[in-house]
Amino acid sequence: MGPELVFIFLIICATAMVFGIRYMSNKEKMAMIERGIDPGVAKARAAAPMPFLSLKFGLLLVGFGIGLLIALFVTRGLGLSDEESAAVYFGNLSIFGGFGLIISYMIERRWMESQPQLSA
Repeated sequence: MGPELVFIFLIICATAMVFGIRYMSNKEKMAMIERGIDPGVAKARAAAPMPFLSLKFGLLLVGFGIGLLIALFVTRGLGLSDEESAAVYFGNLSIFGGFGLIISYMIERRWMESQPQLSA
């Protein structure tokens, strides 16, 4: 398969995905209308701001940064080849990114528990 065919295939798949998402969104809205639910109200509720989204992404990126830094030190210290160091980089990114998300969850949970009206 040449690069031209891959490019054409990707364009066709992307177009099909966009049409599929729009079709399913329309079906969902029609089902809500049939049940007597206003689709605009559900959309406004789903678009409500999430107060900890910045914290979550920030800690995830900090975890990625720490993972990359430690992976750099490990690969340089052990003198690993490029093939061997790829596993160290991916492993550290996953581990420290996960640690960042766990810390974000713990901060969110602690805050939610301190808010009596929101914990119910």
